Amino acid sequence: MPTPKEIEDKFWRSLSSDHMLMLGLVSENGHTRPMTAQMDGAHAPLWFFTSTDNPLMRGLGANNRAVGTYASKGHDVFANVRGTLQHETDRSVRDRLWNRSVAAWYEGGKEDPKLALLRFDPDDAQVWLNDSSLLTEVRVLFGADPKKLYGENGATVPLG
Repeated sequence: MPTPKEIEDKFWRSLSSDHMLMLGLVSENGHTRPMTAQMDGAHAPLWFFTSTDNPLMRGLGANNRAVGTYASKGHDVFANVRGTLQHETDRSVRDRLWNRSVAAWYEGGKEDPKLALLRFDPDDAQVWLNDSSLLTEVRVLFGADPKKLYGENGATVPLG
């Protein structure tokens, strides 16, 4: 059974490899959209380049509570991340995170008038590890409760 710290570490490693997070504002009643997370280190905050006309930008206001959902490419890590989203205006952050993949989306480069940068500061996450290994199947075959095994592979972890 993994510890909450091991579950958290696996989440961060997985996200740093996959980068895709479904992100939305709580005020959008659960609507999320795929966004590519930029990481400046091994953990939070997460950064997202977007356009000024994106609904996330237009929806920012006094209460910028946000939610992100994550599923790794291999479907071995799932997460529901809660935190705060804000418009980042620090030019040095934009310059530091800028890369060829981001540049492909903005014809005007770093000077594109529609370019915006969002900062997502996660508070915590519910993270689940999908342990569908042969060992797990054998344990179930010999009477282990699959619900219990599943529960042992999840935790609510602080991310902030």
